[in-house]
Amino acid sequence: MPLVEQKQASADGAYWSVPAGTLLASLRSGPSGLSVDEARSRLREAGPNAVSRMGRGSALAAFARQFRSPLVLILIFAAVVSAFVGEGSEAVIIGIIVLASCVLSFTQEYGASRAMEALTARIARKASVLRDGREASVAVAEIVPGDVVRLSAGNLIPADGVLLEARDFNVSEAALTGETFPIVKEPGLSAPDAQIGQRGNAVFTGTSVRSGTATMLAVRTGGQTEFAAIAGAIARSVPETEFAKGIRRFGYLMTEIMLAIVILVFFANLLLHRPAVDSLLFSLALAVGLTPELLPAIISVTLARGARTMAASGVIVRRLDAIENLGSMDLLCTDKTGTLTEGTIRLDGCLGAGGTDSSQVRLWALLNATLQSGMANPLDEGIAASRGPEDDLSAYEKIDEIPYDFIRKRLSVIVRGKDASEDLLICKGAVQNIVQVCSSVLTGTSFRPLDDQQAKAIDSKVQGWCIQGFRVLGLAVRRFAPGQVYQREDETGLAFAGFLLFLDPPKPGMAETLKALAERGIKVKVISGDNRYVAAHLAELVGLPHRNVLAGGELAKLTKEALFGRAARTDIFAEIDPNQKERIIAALRRRGHVVGYLGDGINDAPALHEADIGISVDGAVDVAREAADLILLQRDLDVLLRGIDDGRRTFANTMKYIAITTSANFGNMVSMAFASLALPFLPLLAPQILLNNFLSDVPSLAIASDNVDADQVRTPRRWDIGYVRRFMVAFGLVSSAFDFITFGFLLLLAGATAQIFQTAWFVESLVTELAIVLIVRTRKAFWKSRPSALLSWLTLATALLAVAIPYLPGATWFGFVPLPAKVMAGLAAITLAYLAASEAIKSWFFPRERRLARHRRA
Repeated sequence: MPLVEQKQASADGAYWSVPAGTLLASLRSGPSGLSVDEARSRLREAGPNAVSRMGRGSALAAFARQFRSPLVLILIFAAVVSAFVGEGSEAVIIGIIVLASCVLSFTQEYGASRAMEALTARIARKASVLRDGREASVAVAEIVPGDVVRLSAGNLIPADGVLLEARDFNVSEAALTGETFPIVKEPGLSAPDAQIGQRGNAVFTGTSVRSGTATMLAVRTGGQTEFAAIAGAIARSVPETEFAKGIRRFGYLMTEIMLAIVILVFFANLLLHRPAVDSLLFSLALAVGLTPELLPAIISVTLARGARTMAASGVIVRRLDAIENLGSMDLLCTDKTGTLTEGTIRLDGCLGAGGTDSSQVRLWALLNATLQSGMANPLDEGIAASRGPEDDLSAYEKIDEIPYDFIRKRLSVIVRGKDASEDLLICKGAVQNIVQVCSSVLTGTSFRPLDDQQAKAIDSKVQGWCIQGFRVLGLAVRRFAPGQVYQREDETGLAFAGFLLFLDPPKPGMAETLKALAERGIKVKVISGDNRYVAAHLAELVGLPHRNVLAGGELAKLTKEALFGRAARTDIFAEIDPNQKERIIAALRRRGHVVGYLGDGINDAPALHEADIGISVDGAVDVAREAADLILLQRDLDVLLRGIDDGRRTFANTMKYIAITTSANFGNMVSMAFASLALPFLPLLAPQILLNNFLSDVPSLAIASDNVDADQVRTPRRWDIGYVRRFMVAFGLVSSAFDFITFGFLLLLAGATAQIFQTAWFVESLVTELAIVLIVRTRKAFWKSRPSALLSWLTLATALLAVAIPYLPGATWFGFVPLPAKVMAGLAAITLAYLAASEAIKSWFFPRERRLARHRRA
């Protein structure tokens, strides 16, 4: 029976009510999982384990999307009108320009999307799956029905299925059910009519493991999962970024101006008794000419190029909008371990309860760290790394384990010596949490009651070590009669045995890196679960402010408004409960900061969602990686520093296109609108306007690769619609002024006919629109800032083509005629004067903008 039919017969119903053995049999699987060959065969049959699939039609769909633009639809309407009234040649010309624009936009956008797919494939999520009886790391997209999957804390569950085994297994199902608290899951059966939140033996795609370990049988994958069934309702709601808001407001601005010009020009031409069709086509062409119709493609290309550049620097972008936010970030919140420190934690001491070296504590610590099977963590790795040839653990066998969770902050391993008649529970964790479950103190071979005096002595020792920069864990033990099943409740009546001291020194050069961030206008705040003294000691070593410390216990008592007041002036948030991180980020964002958050833990996901820019690392747990906008391939602030610079360059180049194109188009449209009312003929024909607009956009595609001045990356960059409007008006009106000079020259001095006028102004407006890019792309004098080679050559080639067009075959199709030498000379002189005037305007406009920016910050 084919696999699909088997699923329908036994699994596609209420599989959570079917015994696990029956499900395994129906899916032709077993406790050791599938064979590699069988899994490969099922993948071909069932398809990839993904909610949505990219088919071969994606390229065709992307091309079709180019024709959904309102501007393109306006042009198509204009072509249809032309054909209907008998202007076939004009309809053909408009159609060719529409097709060329759409092809140009498609090639850029499609190339950008393929580049992003290649980058995100580098950080594809994997799961631990049994294949041929062996545990293997398999891409989540390759999981098939019948796979046996191992799960542990921090994993995102990759498929829908049932539990075969579980230990202290808690799952967060908020993504599906909205339930805030984790749900306890265990093998068994659920009622056939049980709702998602009541299926205690089942787990679902997209939910996350909070604590414990388990083994699951995958029953449904891809589009068959519960997640896929309600994907539209549960999809992560990504807040609109500041840059996206700016683009939207910019669209509103362009629409208002476009409607005003179209309506005014169309009805004015009708009042002047000009042909209705010509007036309509001219008005529509004006509207299209005003709008930077390649803006989506330019943004896609610029962001995709930024993503590729950042990937080369070790930063993978999961969401393109994040690049703009990264350029705007002015506050970075981060943990200290592995970011400010080397991350390779070294076990520096194993001390008894009295504070002296203890080989017994060292042995118990090694047993606990090396035998635990839960989450990998740097502290256990540091303990395991200290093991030497003299440390013989072969005399002990592991009996059981009580996994770590973020409530208890403890991990217990139960061992038994080969010749022992008792089980030994070894508990390791935060000192305060260990002391809570202890009733005695082990000194040598004797036990003393743990009274208040003993507790104060322990606390005093810990504080002294923390002030010196040590991270301290506590260790406790208890003996049990063998043969029982161990639970969390057994962590009581323990004997406090001693301390484990760890050192994690700051990374070399960290002080210089933090200084470089400060020079770029980015403040760094530490959010750590560590002791306040440890965090303050490290901050002092690396040069961060450390006087204002807010501890988690105090933070828990603050109201939302009180935290809003405290957050901005706090340097270090220490002893923070993971659930408090989101509150801190939200408070800082309310203060007007663009906040980045760097995290890699299970409980970092809410803070990563809340931050303007969520940053994680390649080795982070699944839930953190999925919540992040950026992934650092190395946990290194130097990598992030390079990414910030790349983000600011990307932002600067995007804004160049918007500012340059809108100002040039605005100037040309104002000039044409007035000229159409004053001249006895149209200043440009509709096809000429569209050709002008198309050719002027060609060099703009190279703006993504343009060089950016150093001063453009020194401070956070934010979208400012007011700046765009002021730039457009200032430089657009300068352009219009010289257009009117050109009109006067052509009519009064050159005695131009309608065709010579239209040809001459086409050449002059296109050449000036191209040349002005090289002037206003920089705030310096243009000769002091070198554009990229691609931008320079494309601009030069298009300018030469503009001059040559009237003399080329087919020029008459557009209504062009060859220009006399004196007209060309006059146009050259006007162009040079316009560029000189624009350079002069820069020396007034940009200093004024800097003063306005300083005034707003003040």
